[in-house]
Amino acid sequence: MRAVICQEPHALALIDRPEPEPAPGEVVVRIRRVGLCGTDYHIFEGRHPFLSYPRIMGHELGAVIETAPPGSVFAEGQVVAINPYLACGTCIACRNGKPNACTRIRVLGVHIDGGMCERLALPESALVAATGLTIDEAAMVEFLAIGAHAVARAQPRAGQRMLVVGAGPIGIATALFARLDGVAVTLVDTRAARLDYAARALGFTDTEVADDGLTVRLQAATAGEMYELVCDATGSLPAMAASLGFVAHGGALVLVGVAPGDLVLPDPMLHARETTLLCSRNALAADFTRVIGAIRQRTIPVEALHTHSLDAAELPAQLPRLIEQADHVLKAIARF
Repeated sequence: MRAVICQEPHALALIDRPEPEPAPGEVVVRIRRVGLCGTDYHIFEGRHPFLSYPRIMGHELGAVIETAPPGSVFAEGQVVAINPYLACGTCIACRNGKPNACTRIRVLGVHIDGGMCERLALPESALVAATGLTIDEAAMVEFLAIGAHAVARAQPRAGQRMLVVGAGPIGIATALFARLDGVAVTLVDTRAARLDYAARALGFTDTEVADDGLTVRLQAATAGEMYELVCDATGSLPAMAASLGFVAHGGALVLVGVAPGDLVLPDPMLHARETTLLCSRNALAADFTRVIGAIRQRTIPVEALHTHSLDAAELPAQLPRLIEQADHVLKAIARF
């Protein structure tokens, strides 16, 4: 079967590899769509902290059931999304209801080979029924679940103000679900083009470009109080550190993006504001459920999120170009 492999940073290739051999109880799915996200771009550029090469990327997956074992709840041809966080089920995190932070987690396309291929054999627990969704929509469930989980971590109350730093796919997903919870969202990004698209296509008209005058403008916009909730989805250590300065006294900072290296925060500022510092990793089954429900109810503008399409065979040539055009790419989806 065909697969796209990242041999090393900046080296993608279309290869043939053996068909998957399902273990007892596993389901074979035919991959139809693979969403591309910051994780894939970071892997391609050699900037992912949890990865070794070579690696078949791909964890935002829309698929159909090809074969299922007897007694499976899934039927041949059924559209599914994939929960790519394969947890052990027995570690301290799993026992405490946090399989997204499993100590032995295997994330498709990161720790183990993922879905940039024609077929995968997966445990049934990794499949999420996506009845009523198109195959493109199924491929967008995972990245939206990341945002839904970040909002759940923040525990917002209607009427609060949230600053989302980073208007890429994860930041936009976070902003969308915060807005559904009745939160007043302000978006910040270094790229004006991203903010223009968020305003024009998604209705986020309260935006600010991250420049030297940002802090002064945010103070003016909030009468000096700043934001009860700040979610940083940049994956940039300097931006993550700067985000603490945007948190109101008594507020919370949620770190959604991840970056290699050490994050240094000024303790006097952290303590003076009695800041709640949270990290958000991956997503839970409840987040996938919320996302699928929102797509079915059309409260998430999935058509506006899906900005680019390409064939999987084009990935070796086109992925670098998508990175170059990042100002204008929100969600690109590859077709198998």
